[in-house]
Amino acid sequence: MSLKIYNTFSGEKEVFTPIQEDRVRMYVCGPTVYNRVHIGNARPAVVFDTLYRVLRSLYGDVVYARNITDIDDKIMKAARDNGEEITALSQRFAQAYFEDMLALNTLQPDVTPYATEHLPEMIAMIEALVEKGHAYAAEGHVLFAVESMDDYGKLSKRSLDDMLAGARVEVAPYKKYAGDFVLWKPSSDEEPGWDSPWGRGRPGWHLECSAMIKKHLGETIDIHGGGRDLTFPHHENERAQSCCANGVDFVRYWMHNGYVNIDGEKMSKSLGNFRMVNDLLKQYPGEVLRFALLSAHYRSELNFSADLLDQAWRTLDGLYGALRETQSVTATAANLEGTAFTQALHDDLNTPIAISELHQLARDLNKAAESEKPALKGQLLAAAEMLGILQMDAEAWFKQSRGGDAISEEEIEALIAERQQSKKDKNFARADEIREELKAKGVVLEDSREGTKWRRE
Repeated sequence: MSLKIYNTFSGEKEVFTPIQEDRVRMYVCGPTVYNRVHIGNARPAVVFDTLYRVLRSLYGDVVYARNITDIDDKIMKAARDNGEEITALSQRFAQAYFEDMLALNTLQPDVTPYATEHLPEMIAMIEALVEKGHAYAAEGHVLFAVESMDDYGKLSKRSLDDMLAGARVEVAPYKKYAGDFVLWKPSSDEEPGWDSPWGRGRPGWHLECSAMIKKHLGETIDIHGGGRDLTFPHHENERAQSCCANGVDFVRYWMHNGYVNIDGEKMSKSLGNFRMVNDLLKQYPGEVLRFALLSAHYRSELNFSADLLDQAWRTLDGLYGALRETQSVTATAANLEGTAFTQALHDDLNTPIAISELHQLARDLNKAAESEKPALKGQLLAAAEMLGILQMDAEAWFKQSRGGDAISEEEIEALIAERQQSKKDKNFARADEIREELKAKGVVLEDSREGTKWRRE
């Protein structure tokens, strides 16, 4: 089955055909590093990491780039409010982002370009746009003239009038048209800036991605991804800059993931309902967060809640349970080609169906004859790897803390040792008391001929 993906530009699901036969180039918009990232920022990272895994299973050479925006007015304000240097703040939060995404089992992209390292490329692109009549300088600014592009708005499917009505457009006297957007802006002495033909200044946000894509992936790339909120104006403006500067098509397939809602409400600053990944990781394993993000189709809105996370944790318990029961079984190498699991992922990354097939594999493994278990375990592990889950040792999974006040592993082992001694001393009342005490603290004991195992509930 061919890989099919929904192309925002055409509004249809299409068979994916890379520009080069066995090489795929994909770019996904990364964070603006002025704070810790919230769960909405994590969704595209997890979604496109999963797509990256699928692409690598199909093509010999996949180049995945995800940028870091380390110069922006929000970063400047945060640094000013904190009383620290902009570089120090952006580096700190970039590192925090890497750590949070690593906890969600995302693979490291092949390229991680930083905006501040690409000023020459940005200036060169602006010069090309000015020379071709798509941009103009005015009062220290350089602006893209949206009316100079015949199909501006085609990605977001909006007319110029609609875009002006639905966007917060800066009304400035130096603009020829109200919808023209900034490519370059002047910087004061106190603000970070770089020398340019238009004076000391800094780039516009949209320009950064266009320049980084051209340098690292080329003038035309296969896939450009990001959250749905970026379709307009960010991706629309990226497309305008790149198409007009380079004179060629920019992106073959545009992909956008849906919004994350919190407890049924849109996540927003005004509601104060942001859920920071770092805070959630103090309560849930990263795999639980990842599984929850993959539980809905990437283009659908996701209602993120404690119930969703608790359900994800219970579901992973079931999958890890199948592995725990077959720890002595050596998995054989698996070929997932043509399986229902792979077919689901190849159908526009349908992770809910893929997850249901994962459940079926676990059920089959639990019921299988001994001779069948190596192959089934191999399939389960290979499928889980494609989704970026079941990456822990099964025994360790059930022993990890569940909540801030959870009893420690050392305390559990000490009580189990006391229980075993109580049994030897024929003090069965104390042995039963310890079992109930641990159960009350969310720890279940499982006695067998090999000894006592335990897991957290």
